[in-house]
Amino acid sequence: MDRQLALGFKLREDISLSTFIPGNNSQAITDLTTTARGIGEPLIYLWGGKSTGKSHLLQAACQLADSEERPAVYIPLQQAELFQPDILNDLESLKLVCLDDLQRVTGDPAWEQAIFHLFNRLRDIGASLVVAADQGPSNLPIKLPDLASRLAWGLSYQLHPLTDDEKQSALIQGAERRGLDISRDTAFYILRHAPRDMGSLRVLLDRLDHASLEAQRRLTIPFVRSLIDSRNPSD
Repeated sequence: MDRQLALGFKLREDISLSTFIPGNNSQAITDLTTTARGIGEPLIYLWGGKSTGKSHLLQAACQLADSEERPAVYIPLQQAELFQPDILNDLESLKLVCLDDLQRVTGDPAWEQAIFHLFNRLRDIGASLVVAADQGPSNLPIKLPDLASRLAWGLSYQLHPLTDDEKQSALIQGAERRGLDISRDTAFYILRHAPRDMGSLRVLLDRLDHASLEAQRRLTIPFVRSLIDSRNPSD
């Protein structure tokens, strides 16, 4: 993924579409998969609140496209203050462009023009664009009417957060991928006593993996409790 590295945005290597627990988002995952493979809709707009998996899905789509020799790039617009809109120039060699946190640049004329022209160039060469934001396309404060119109052309999916049962399954599967054994009771304990968003839970699993290996301990409730308490000392 040379273009990805050249732009300085590193993808999480452990992220893939297969590791995403779909919950009520199955159709969005199906359509994103076909688009990443070059046989789906040329534009997909994903939106939802914090920790609904938007960044995971965009990075996973890039990983999938790249694995099938379809050059792709992921651009986190959350970091837009670190670069200029011209970062979107000269992307015509790519098959898939994923723009995350679109809401960070809407209302900025230079960025809106750059995204509008990027959309047109990608469409002309048969490439795909996937964008993610915290609101639906009709609710973003876009000043450029042509851009608002373009974003309404493709598929739009609101991503829904996982239920507690689905989060338990995600914890157990995440532990298994790390070679760890975690019971449903321990997963339930984690959900009751740790931050419940999937980003925080993924970070906690990384900590548990390291601590379990270092201490040569299984992920029992007492062991997990000691780690959570060590990060949340009482006053």
